[in-house]
Amino acid sequence: MFDRRIFLIALAAVSSIACAPAALAAEHMAYTQQAFDAAQKAGKPILVEITASWCPTCKAQKQVLGQLLPMAEHADLAVFEVDFDRQKDIVRAFGAQMQSTLITYKGTKEVGRLVGVTQADSIKQLLDTTI
Repeated sequence: MFDRRIFLIALAAVSSIACAPAALAAEHMAYTQQAFDAAQKAGKPILVEITASWCPTCKAQKQVLGQLLPMAEHADLAVFEVDFDRQKDIVRAFGAQMQSTLITYKGTKEVGRLVGVTQADSIKQLLDTTI
């Protein structure tokens, strides 16, 4: 009985790690103008994720991004999160009308934008515009 209990505890621990949101593996940065400018100046591929904690579409996008961002082709992508409710001036500066907006840059040039899209293939295409 003791061995079975240890096995079940170990199985639960492994399952919780395996089922953890993949987005935790990808590095997201809170948006600051200085960090964004530095990434642009360095010519890095950039994803700006305008999100709200209450938004179900944003949550669905995060799940898709959690699967896509760890892919090798997106390893150099700088991901900046902008809080739709708390960073209104930045939201306006990006010309975003609503949360669940994803914007990609190649250096200083905007190369793609999606609003309210949760399909993995469409989001992958958007991320691929930065490569």
